[in-house]
Amino acid sequence: MAVRDAMLVILSLGPAYGFQVHGELARRTGGRRAVNVGQSYATIERLARQGLVEAAGTTDDGLPLHRLTDAGRRAAERWLGGVDAVGADPWDETVDRVLLARSLPGRDAARVIAAERARWTERLDAGGARAPGPPAGGASPELQLATAGAVAVAERARAALRWLETMAAAEDDAPGGAELAPRSDRPRRGRPAAARAAGGSQPA
Repeated sequence: MAVRDAMLVILSLGPAYGFQVHGELARRTGGRRAVNVGQSYATIERLARQGLVEAAGTTDDGLPLHRLTDAGRRAAERWLGGVDAVGADPWDETVDRVLLARSLPGRDAARVIAAERARWTERLDAGGARAPGPPAGGASPELQLATAGAVAVAERARAALRWLETMAAAEDDAPGGAELAPRSDRPRRGRPAAARAAGGSQPA
């Protein structure tokens, strides 16, 4: 899951409070990353411990603000540039990366999409090179399974490329048409329900 990286990208827009980052995560990923608010706060705390996020004062009404450190900004750019999170699913990374790039004011989303298309083309080519030929009659179970697996890899890459072609066309038709200005939703009074149940506190 790219929640960590997505939050770094969101904070590249400028300082934000925790509930704001939480809301922007869902907005800018089309609802794919609608994680619970407790997870969002915990992720911000972890990013701070890792030296990627730091305190940036408070809002006029007292909500603590967070901003990227230089290391955090570099990490956000690396991920947008195509470096997948360790153990993450490449397809999930591609979808989140493209959606976020299209949502960011001033970001060259077409460039991000083109880079993703190049990576999926490489995966398709590599999968085809490894794929065994069509199993002849009486092929061993091992060969049948290897062929089926190779076909699945190739079909996934083709599906990814079709979706990326759709995204590229959308950007060509209306460059920046999916850009979103940051919102400033406020948390409800009191602690989130999950925090109250756990008896802990959460940063705003």
